[in-house]
Formats: sequence, C-alpha cells, structure tokens
Amino acid sequence: MRRLLVTGGCGFIGSNFIRLELSADPDLSIINVDKLTYAGNVQNLADLQDNPRYQFVRGDICDRELMSTLLRDSIDAVVNFAAESHVDRSILDSSPFVQTNIVGTQNLLDCCRTQKIGRYLQVSTDEVYGTLGDDGKFTEETPLSPNSPYSASKAAADLLVRAYVHTFQFPAVITRCSNNYGPYQFPEKLIPLFISNALQDQSLPVYGTGMNVRDWIHVADHCRGISAALRKGRVGEVYNFGGNSELTNMELTHALLAALGKPASLIRHVADRPGHDHRYAIDATKALRELNWTPQTDFREGLRQTIDWYLANPAWIAGIKSGEYRNYYEQQYGARLG
Repeated sequence: MRRLLVTGGCGFIGSNFIRLELSADPDLSIINVDKLTYAGNVQNLADLQDNPRYQFVRGDICDRELMSTLLRDSIDAVVNFAAESHVDRSILDSSPFVQTNIVGTQNLLDCCRTQKIGRYLQVSTDEVYGTLGDDGKFTEETPLSPNSPYSASKAAADLLVRAYVHTFQFPAVITRCSNNYGPYQFPEKLIPLFISNALQDQSLPVYGTGMNVRDWIHVADHCRGISAALRKGRVGEVYNFGGNSELTNMELTHALLAALGKPASLIRHVADRPGHDHRYAIDATKALRELNWTPQTDFREGLRQTIDWYLANPAWIAGIKSGEYRNYYEQQYGARLG
C-alpha cells in the first residue's frame, strides 16, 4: 500500500489517522478529501501542509466527477471518515446526515468499484447497535438497532457496504468504535466542550440525570485499530474497537472538574436528549484475535494528556468557538439551561 485516499480527513479522528499513517510508513502518501463543513478544520493538519506525501483537496464525497478523478490517480485503498456525526444536529435536521452518510457513501462505493480500488474501509460507530441495559456488550453479531437519525444514517451506510461486498465482491471492511477522545476534537462533543467551558468558568450542560454510560477510547488507539483493519481485516467483516473504560456522564464530568481544579457548582443539568441511548460498551475480542489489537492508553492518563493538549492550544479552541458554532451552541443549549 503506497497511495491512500482518506475522506473527511480534516475532522477529529481522520486528522489523527492521517498523522499516524504518515508517521508510521515513510513510503506512504495520502490524498485527503474534505468538504470542510462545521467540524472539518484544515488547521488540524497544518503541520503537514509542506509535507510532499500529503495532499489536501476540498471536495464532497457526493461529487461523483471529483471522486472518480481522484481515484484514477493510482489509489491503492480508501478510508471513509466523511460523515455528519453529531446526534443532536441530526435531531435538529436529519437531511445533511442522509445526504452525506448514505448518498455520499453510495457514491463513493460506486466510484471505487468503477476504478477497481483494491481496498475500502468504512469507519462506522457503535451507535448503530442501539442501546444496552446495565449488562452485556456489543459484539459484531449484535443486530443493528439505531435510535437516532445519525445512527440510522450510519447503519444504512454500513448495510450498503455489506451489500456491495455480497453483490459485487467489493473489497470492503467495516469498523465500529466507542466514544473517542483526544486532541483536535470539535468542542461540541462532551470532553472538549466541558474542558473549554470549565476553563472559562462557564456551566457544563449535563443531559438529564447524567447516568448514561459510555465506553471511552483514546483516538490514537482507535486509529491503530483502523490501520490494522485496513491491512489485515477480512473482506466483508466488521471489527469493533472499545477502550474498556465505561463511565457515566456524571463520573466523567466530575473527573474533568477535578483534573482542572474547578468546582462541581459548574454542573448544570439540562433537558435530556430525545431518545438518549442508555449505555454503550464494546467487546473487542474479535479485533484482538484477528488483528492483534488492544487499546494501549489508560483512560486517566489519556484524559490528562487530552486536557494538557487543550490547555496548550487555546488559540485552536478560540478559533472554533465563534461564528456558526456559537450560534449552534445557543440554539442547542440556551433554552435547556435551568
């Protein structure tokens, strides 16, 4: 594998993946295609702008002419991160999620098939499985049961990939992961939102009782899993990645406040998200068995490193928390704060 096309590479996970791949393989070159919607930020990869092995193209995976042209350029494999990915935004308006996550994936699959791309990896989410009770974990055999417009659109994309494998013998692999954290995460997600708010002594909006449970994984561990699945995963298979770090949202919030030396009085409970999933947890046994993958980052150490990164990069946060993001923040949380 010498030439890789990554879609959505200016986002949180995509940018971390690109940096990891270029660092790990000195013979690899990457083309990054990103539409640069609200969560895509070219500054996430500013350190690579002069790297001759990295090329950025602003574009939409729904643009068939563009994607076909790029895929003719001796591409060995495609990793599709491009997605609308915030549940709350999908509740406000699901149209962009259907367009990018479903139509965009279908277009990309067709372009890859036409150009006979040798490997395709679809980056998905554990949210396609729905919700868990207090026991058990998601496995690759768990039936898909999405509960939000976002997760429904990702499940639909996964099923398209599966259908292309079955119908066309298309060389695709799907990965699904639990909640990520780490550097360059857009500050409407829980951890960076709460870090940036706490640093400014602003309230931390916790949905409902805060007892919803999430399994947290450092983005570097997730990216290592994607890399392993890209190279060693079996065609047509799904691989789950999790961090073995289950916390309620309240436990996580208190851990963040303690690490930042901020008082619990900053916590504000807000009206719960419609259809809020109770618990996610991943069984990554298959990834260990077939890919020799396990998470390597201890959650407490990873959280400390993440906080340190945000403390060291205030300009990055300030550049994002303005304009359209600020308008969205007020729309989403302004009426909920009690």
